[in-house]
Amino acid sequence: MAIPLTSAGNSLMTEPLSAADLEEICAIIYKCSGMVFGETKRYYIERRVADLISQRKSQSAKDYISLIRRDWREAELLINSFTVNETYFYREQHQLACLSNSMLPDLIRSKGPGDRIRIFSIPCSSGEEPYSIAIWLLENWPLVDAYNIEIVGSDIDTAILQQAIDGFYGQRALSKLSSSLVDQYFEPESNRQRRLIGDLRESVTFAKSNIVDRQSLAALGRFDVIFCRNLMIYFDEAAREIAAANIHSLLCPGGYVCLGHTESMSRISENFEPIRFPEAIVYRDVGER
Repeated sequence: MAIPLTSAGNSLMTEPLSAADLEEICAIIYKCSGMVFGETKRYYIERRVADLISQRKSQSAKDYISLIRRDWREAELLINSFTVNETYFYREQHQLACLSNSMLPDLIRSKGPGDRIRIFSIPCSSGEEPYSIAIWLLENWPLVDAYNIEIVGSDIDTAILQQAIDGFYGQRALSKLSSSLVDQYFEPESNRQRRLIGDLRESVTFAKSNIVDRQSLAALGRFDVIFCRNLMIYFDEAAREIAAANIHSLLCPGGYVCLGHTESMSRISENFEPIRFPEAIVYRDVGER
């Protein structure tokens, strides 16, 4: 597959990624994010790299790779272009029900009124997941006002984090919410969009981090519950083990992690045990520290 490149004279030319260039770009993506790409994803890779090469007015893939070597901010933009941000409000609602009906009632046995409960969403994409947690708890957990609940959303994609902070959403993102919830928590905007009300936007803190980079997670502190859904399906075994170890380091003892329905901690780490609640199967941290 050839990718379009813009030459110095602005004439359109085509130049396929060489095997070596493809391998180096994939290595950069893996080093920065843990995501695994290769020859089988050549078309997907070339389309995104072509756009970036054109934006930077590079003469070739080699020039673009040299630019990344000189300025690792370019690697950040590369990673942004490869992240998958498919999400919507109240996705996998059974896990939200498990949070309010099972996980939190278990966790507060060792807490007193007013104590902190910290919930982490990674990757949070454009904010639908952490904001869903906030709305769900307001609507479905009677003790929501009795505890100091902190919700943190994090993603490696800096552009999508800004969208989360801004809080604008279209009809597709809101399609699983009842009209009464939409009217209660979202203000009408132009272009058939809604904006999350200010109080809810302020209830979630957003920060950039990378689940396979412990240093980027260090300042976030410990959490009682972590939602890390449909991320490790993009990793190889080595990256999954790193991610699981970092999740373990982020969890309070006895804390819970929620994964996507095709993912399992049991095959990755001995630090977690599966817990079958009525609403969902989640994983509890049992590892030593």
